[in-house]
Amino acid sequence: MDMFNKVTTFLQQALETREPSINLLDSFVDHWKAITNYYIETTDESRPVKHTDIPWRLKQMLDILVYEEKQQEEETGPCMEYLLQHKILETLCTLGKAQYPPGMSQQVLLFFTKVLGQIQKPVLHLINVYRPVQKLICLCGLPDSKTEREESQFLFVVCTRVKKDPYVLNYILEVSKASLTQRSSSTSEEALGEGCIGASSPERAHSPPASSSSAAAASSAQSGVHNSSSPQAATGIIPVLIHLGKSQKSRIALKALESLLLLVSIPQEDTGKLLAEGTPLCPLLAQRLTELYCLIPSTLDPADIHSYPNTQWRARFMQDSTDESQSFPGSEHVHKFFCFLDYCNQLIKEAPTVLAINIAQAIHHQWLKGVIQPHLLQMSEVGILVHTALLCRSVHHIHSPVLLEELVLFLLGSDTHCEQPEDTHSHILRHRLIEHCNHLSDEISIATLRLFEGLLQKPNRNILTNLVLRNLEKRSYRLPGSGGGDERQGGEPDILEESEELEEDPFFTDMYEDSEFSGQEPLLSLPSVRERHNPSTHTQVADVVNSFLCLVPQEAKTSHLVQGAGYDTYVHDAHKLLKECSEWNWPDSDKATDNSLAADFYEGHFLKILFDRIARILEQPYELNLQVTSVLSRLAVFPHPHLHEYLLDPYISLSPGARSLFSTLVRVIGELMQRIQHIPNVTERLMIIRRQLMGLEEETMMDHATLLKGVIVLEEFCKELAAIAFVKLPMEAQ
Repeated sequence: MDMFNKVTTFLQQALETREPSINLLDSFVDHWKAITNYYIETTDESRPVKHTDIPWRLKQMLDILVYEEKQQEEETGPCMEYLLQHKILETLCTLGKAQYPPGMSQQVLLFFTKVLGQIQKPVLHLINVYRPVQKLICLCGLPDSKTEREESQFLFVVCTRVKKDPYVLNYILEVSKASLTQRSSSTSEEALGEGCIGASSPERAHSPPASSSSAAAASSAQSGVHNSSSPQAATGIIPVLIHLGKSQKSRIALKALESLLLLVSIPQEDTGKLLAEGTPLCPLLAQRLTELYCLIPSTLDPADIHSYPNTQWRARFMQDSTDESQSFPGSEHVHKFFCFLDYCNQLIKEAPTVLAINIAQAIHHQWLKGVIQPHLLQMSEVGILVHTALLCRSVHHIHSPVLLEELVLFLLGSDTHCEQPEDTHSHILRHRLIEHCNHLSDEISIATLRLFEGLLQKPNRNILTNLVLRNLEKRSYRLPGSGGGDERQGGEPDILEESEELEEDPFFTDMYEDSEFSGQEPLLSLPSVRERHNPSTHTQVADVVNSFLCLVPQEAKTSHLVQGAGYDTYVHDAHKLLKECSEWNWPDSDKATDNSLAADFYEGHFLKILFDRIARILEQPYELNLQVTSVLSRLAVFPHPHLHEYLLDPYISLSPGARSLFSTLVRVIGELMQRIQHIPNVTERLMIIRRQLMGLEEETMMDHATLLKGVIVLEEFCKELAAIAFVKLPMEAQ
């Protein structure tokens, strides 16, 4: 065995000594000369490049470069030096542009992609590399291109190298100070343009029209917008990536959008400023978002829009991205729009601050102000309804704090002073939207209330401050000279006596049979009435909870007769809602009331509309009542002391002319008690209506149906407010 090993070793050594060593540079030069000789010797210009040895030669050159780099630890090898000195990349770029032989551009793109992807050492900062790369980028995204796949791969590799070495972005963009100034001025002009963006990219001409109104809106705005989305009008890597992101081939579009995300997510602020001021990135993104929005048909059913789920931008490129249950006429355009809106969210979240702000502002001016606002201010009820529904879903899709800030600024403005009844022109859109909550069309009112409910669910304190808190800051809703929150203990004996009688009311012994307060823990087991001589937190909780639970008269209550309709379900929901909005660092206590001047209290436009609506709960449609009470419940759950006092304190001493939520409900109850006296068997009828609303019985025509449904909503609303108070008051007292 040893003898065999010795013979094998001897033969191997003999072969190694007799085999001539390969000269990499000579081989590299030979392959390159073979390519150039082809152009000198060939006479058939129509022969495709795949039928020549050019692809094989380029692969051999690439393999040599990669092998050489592995052998050379730090120094540049002779083959790479030859490639740079003889401007081989420049020559290949020229051959690719000439498309000679046919299909040469594809081979050039592949070669560039593999060189930049497989060579590990930084090369993009070298002039004989980034110059041809710039030229090749300009050849990408041309109309009717047959190399989109190779283009997307090439650009992805370029963006990957830039992400790794951010300083080379300057070499790729080649932005001068003069172009920065020009770009800044053109961007500002473009941001002021209004209306849908025109079809400026090549493939838009082949897009099927979504609707006549959308097409008209798009065409009417073409004259006022730059054609910067077309690669012919604005060259460079950013316009080309935006262009490829519109490709009908999902893999190509996905690769282009991922490439753009790589560039935008570079954390350096100077890079973000360069992209914001030196490229058309911001207006092009806003323009694309606007284009997709304008393709959405205006004949959509608002119910389809409201039920549309939140969508991640990558879902568009999955084969089964559209659920059949969410398929409706125009759903494809809706899906594309919301996917791109989510993509813009992602870009803004990952971009440096200066770039994120610029993108959000461009979207504000082009999409929100240029397109959404005219539709919301129009007179057509159908148009208002559809675009309000689309805006409501957009609010749910927006999760970037910077973009949300722009949205809030667009919808509500930036005013922080207390409102006055005549102050209706400081922000036209805000005032109009609030007025839409009290529109003649119940559908518009419901859609707009959903919009405000969606806003109140967003993590932005300015929303609540703008709509409500700025009007409660001075606490002028309180009667000047009135005491603090505990004044009810000694200042209103009649109310306390009335509360003492509630303990004997059979309602309180029957309603909790199926709730968490039955058996061992009934609601009024709190030491409220029996220990009134020793006021405590439990006393306050029970008093407030009982005040809301006892509002609806006994003959109008039916929830205690239905299994699963107990008070405890609202307690669980209140805990969940309170947890969502308890991390905003609200003040711990009420602001001291200034009693020196008795200021006239105005609750503000938003609360006024909500209180007006809740005052008509007995005569409004069921769906509208649900939405009004849902918004008020959302407001009541916020743990701000002034808001809590104004909405959930039944014992507050109101200033003359002021009303609170509780006082408004008291007036509604007074009207209810008068009306139900004229309805025979009112409890039985309410029970039938409740079972119908729960889907336990088929709906049938019934007299006073609207009134009876209003009574049921009112009872549930009072229980919900009681649950919110039950959850919040212990926290307020800590």
